[in-house]
Amino acid sequence: MLKPIRTKKEYEASLDRLYTLIQKDLRVNTSEYDELELLSILIESYEKKNYPVELPDPIEAIKFRLEQLNLGTAALVSIIGSKSRTSEILNRKRKLSLSMIRALHDKLNIPASSLISDYSG
Repeated sequence: MLKPIRTKKEYEASLDRLYTLIQKDLRVNTSEYDELELLSILIESYEKKNYPVELPDPIEAIKFRLEQLNLGTAALVSIIGSKSRTSEILNRKRKLSLSMIRALHDKLNIPASSLISDYSG
């Protein structure tokens, strides 16, 4: 019977069981398939609680998104406003304005939560 994962030992045992289930060719609507789904949810819950992922700072988020889209920093000029302002932002000499945050969110689909966090200049 599945139960909440509360300790690291239970977590590791759950990962081992999950790995075993993943290796099988499971059919939907079987008890093992249901176990796989429930175990995944329990593991995810434990990981969120015990291994939280911190958001990148805004500049790292911008650089990462540009890399994902195979865009160079020149692509930011049309979003941020000018080549010099883009350079200042990427070199942490100027903070993002609200209008820049909105534009980056709208045009590059960067989560606003990643763009509004504080970062050192």
